[in-house]
Amino acid sequence: MASSEEDGTVEEKENNNKKRTKSALATAWLTFYNIAMTAGWMVLAMAMIRFYIQKGTHKGLYRSIARTLKFFQTFALVEVGHCAIGMFLSEDLSQNKNKSAPLQLLNVVLSLCCAAGIVRTSVIVTGVQVCSRIFMVWFITNSIRPIQNEESVILFLVVWTMTEITRYSYYTFNLLHHLPYFIKWARYNLFIVLYPLGVIGELMTIYAALPFVRRSGMYSMRLPNIYNVSFDYYYCLIIVMLSYIPLFPQLYFHMLRQRRRVLHGEVIVEKDD
Repeated sequence: MASSEEDGTVEEKENNNKKRTKSALATAWLTFYNIAMTAGWMVLAMAMIRFYIQKGTHKGLYRSIARTLKFFQTFALVEVGHCAIGMFLSEDLSQNKNKSAPLQLLNVVLSLCCAAGIVRTSVIVTGVQVCSRIFMVWFITNSIRPIQNEESVILFLVVWTMTEITRYSYYTFNLLHHLPYFIKWARYNLFIVLYPLGVIGELMTIYAALPFVRRSGMYSMRLPNIYNVSFDYYYCLIIVMLSYIPLFPQLYFHMLRQRRRVLHGEVIVEKDD
């Protein structure tokens, strides 16, 4: 009996050590990721400021930062990959007793922990946020050069930059257990204004792209063709614009609920997706 109990204790210790190792590795990776993304968006912010000071105009600004923007925004796809990884870790990580984890790993990048049960944030919310940004960068602004000097492009770029610097720095300081209150305040207050402004900028940019897309027929497939499939990118963009009507309120009110929970300590019960 004594031997059996001793074996059980040893096995339990080994399991606990494995869990701590996995948790430490996840925290180390997330800390590195968030520091890198914070630095990347700060580089973008400084590049935009420097361009405007030197040129005195926003025209040409997008092309000057396009490569950096595409890299860091596309790199955010890693956040969706975290979801899949988290599914395999859910049983072990859900045992984590670190009560600060839900505040540390609250949003997009942290889909690893969302799926793993540390943070109950919808994987769908994460996917929509990341993929919509990548769509705007690659399939709208980067692909349609005539709209790159539109004021609406600068609007959503400024909003994205402010939002991401605040968001990633929030995650970084939280993971390091040294979260300044002004970062926490900014994370859960600036979005109230920035999110609607970003959506306005994105919608105005897509709207500005519609005439060019219709004239050029870009990304469209006309019948007859060998695939016997018809696709009109013009109407696809209209559908994308209309999709903001149901999607934006969900994302916005989700953030408002998180704001009440984090800043005011309210207990918010959300349904699992």
